[in-house]
Amino acid sequence: MAIIKPFKGVRPPKSIVKEVVSRPYDVLSSLEARLEAEGNEKSLYRIIKPEIDFPEMIDEHHPDVYKRAVDNFNKFQENGWLVQDPDEYYYVYAQTMNGKTQYGLVVCSHVEDYMNDKIKKHELTRRDKEEDRMKHVRINNANIEPVFFAYPDNEELDAIVQKTIAMPSEYDFVAIDGVGHHFWVIREKKDIERITEIFAMIPNLYIADGHHRSAAAALVGAEKAKQNSNHKGDEEYNYFMAVCFPDNQLNIIDYNRLVKDLNGLTIAELLEKLEKHFIIESKGGDITAPTGLHNFSIYVDEKCYSLTAKEGTYDDNDPIGVLDVTISSKYILDEILGIKDLRSDKRIDFVGGIRGLGELKKRVDSGEMQFALALYPVTMKQLMDIADSGNIMPPKTTWFEPKLRSGLVIHKLD
Repeated sequence: MAIIKPFKGVRPPKSIVKEVVSRPYDVLSSLEARLEAEGNEKSLYRIIKPEIDFPEMIDEHHPDVYKRAVDNFNKFQENGWLVQDPDEYYYVYAQTMNGKTQYGLVVCSHVEDYMNDKIKKHELTRRDKEEDRMKHVRINNANIEPVFFAYPDNEELDAIVQKTIAMPSEYDFVAIDGVGHHFWVIREKKDIERITEIFAMIPNLYIADGHHRSAAAALVGAEKAKQNSNHKGDEEYNYFMAVCFPDNQLNIIDYNRLVKDLNGLTIAELLEKLEKHFIIESKGGDITAPTGLHNFSIYVDEKCYSLTAKEGTYDDNDPIGVLDVTISSKYILDEILGIKDLRSDKRIDFVGGIRGLGELKKRVDSGEMQFALALYPVTMKQLMDIADSGNIMPPKTTWFEPKLRSGLVIHKLD
């Protein structure tokens, strides 16, 4: 069962919400955040990427940078740019992209659910990234940014959400990237109680995006429990903030690969080696999208080729063996191009499908990269099957869009 609770959200007044909210800390560089926040003292980047308040040479992990985050968080509250709700609520957060809207519930999830694997993971985390976010949660004593969860769709929860969105929204705006963001407060006690009860009947939640933020939030909560000699288990630090979307509303988009060189091979030698495991079809000069599972597109020397994996290269009964990232990592990147570790090899780069296939073509045609590999996206079912089986996906497998906007609501740990 999933343990969740409502919370007293800390939120911007409606009149300045667009000035405050931002993209997540990990989808842009410090320079990009500096440019986006220029001239805007209310930008959340001043809390989640506070290095922008310092000269460009500053190390973003310097103690003064973390201290500036908490100074700015306090300043935002003192100035009324962030205000805490008077009671504990749940919230509905909806996003509209390309004419499609997905509706999530903003809740507080339990630290123990993370520790006991009731909150399922599908990616490994890096300790350095965990430690950075742990410092940020610790010093602010708050989850400034939410994590992104999925849950098996539930008709009764859908009905409560539909009832809520029939009311006037608290926030409703379109961000600079064209994505619409809509936000409602669930104030009715009966609905709040019922949401808690329904989640208690849901066996597992699934991390869609935000493995490092989830780990950091849970580890800080566990830390605080150990440090409190009067720990009871109902303290606010036992919970961390998440936006939970029903799985049937979510789409994962492709996550593609670029490689700097052909590992000493000529084009002819590359294609000859590929023929061992793939049926190859020439597609001309424009890169095309894969047509389905076990079909790939490669782009090299201004030409696109469709690759269809031969039988024996995949196992449709194995949650990892069925994945196209597994097939391509084993039979293309490792066996032919000599890339053994996707996490550390400097010859490979990854491009989210949101940038389009044109980005792959551009970077190969420019000479920066020599080889592009486009993959068919993973499905939510595949993600949940892998998480349920206790397996971990290969690196850079899933890319969710749209990204959650940060700053719509914040959860304080006291």
